[in-house]
Amino acid sequence: MAKNVYQKPSPEIQAEAVKIAKATQRPAQTKEQTKLIAQGIEKGIALYKKQQREKARELNRKLKRVASQPRPTAEPEDQEVVERIVYRQHWLPWLLLALSWLGWGVHFVASG
Repeated sequence: MAKNVYQKPSPEIQAEAVKIAKATQRPAQTKEQTKLIAQGIEKGIALYKKQQREKARELNRKLKRVASQPRPTAEPEDQEVVERIVYRQHWLPWLLLALSWLGWGVHFVASG
């Protein structure tokens, strides 16, 4: 079970929260109200930092999981793939071409 442990914010965070609270202070606002606002800002900053740590932790877990998986072995890139393309043509067009030349030859010999 997760425990809710509240850590006291660092002095830098406290100073930043007080600075922000004083910058947004209203004219009729008491010191107590300003202090409560500063505490709320401190809690917000602490919550934000906690969320960022959780995101970073989750990202590290995913990266470790991916790094631990075996990588597929790829073919070495230095091997050259040679493809030989062979065009096979049908014999019928060649036969028709030869017959047409033969027919033209016979025609010119007979007419001349």
